[in-house]
Amino acid sequence: MAKKDAAPTAEKKADDAPAAVAEAPAAAAEAQAQQTLIVDDSGVSAGYANFCRVSSTPEELILDLGLNPNPYATGEVKVPVTQRIIMNHFTAKRLLSALSMALQRHEQAFGVLETDVRRRVKRQGA
Repeated sequence: MAKKDAAPTAEKKADDAPAAVAEAPAAAAEAQAQQTLIVDDSGVSAGYANFCRVSSTPEELILDLGLNPNPYATGEVKVPVTQRIIMNHFTAKRLLSALSMALQRHEQAFGVLETDVRRRVKRQGA
């Protein structure tokens, strides 16, 4: 009697295999949707930058961040790079989207940000 139960079970598993394979991507997507990220910033090192240089290779995007001690100076100004962030282009695109949304919210709350320093100085002086 045990052998009869075992055989149909084995046949049933063989019949269900294609359905299980078809459900695997859906299960993976569901597991990914339920992922919870916990950000540990206990070892973070904060920095400030008013200068950014972007360069790229076919595999990576590189952000060099630094502090321009005198952004209004003329002539040659040496800007020390204090942080270098290297990421793949997929992460860079997600960062672009996140920064864009954050800046849109900021401008809706506080007004348009003028990135041209000369125009910004003229407005403040006017």
